[in-house]
Amino acid sequence: MLRINDDISIQDWELSESFMRASGPGGQNVNKVSSAVELRFEAATSPSIPTPVKNRLRRLAGRRWTTEGALVLQCDETRSQVRNREIIRERLKDLITAALKPPKRRIATRPTLGSKKRRLKAKKTRGEVKSLRGRVDPPE
Repeated sequence: MLRINDDISIQDWELSESFMRASGPGGQNVNKVSSAVELRFEAATSPSIPTPVKNRLRRLAGRRWTTEGALVLQCDETRSQVRNREIIRERLKDLITAALKPPKRRIATRPTLGSKKRRLKAKKTRGEVKSLRGRVDPPE
């Protein structure tokens, strides 16, 4: 069981792990041992996560969210399969924790009078510079 916080915990049956050979450093070890881990969490059908959290999780996951509604994470950082499993579970926990926080509401503001004047002055100056770029008539 993966404990996220006091209210949310993910059961082991919701997670599936597969192991494959990793690329990168490790010498002959990488040719023999399947140390890379792929964690698949069926988030869309998970009963332990509320719907608003699922929606935020989908946005945070990006390409890692499949069309079936599963979250797929991979890790091949270390040579140890056990350590890679720990890392990937920690990443899943961090991702769900980030999705638990509702986004801040934006408070609509209006531009100040000074900022409006500065903007208009900059536009006027820029327009004058551009108007001077025109064709120059030869002196008579």
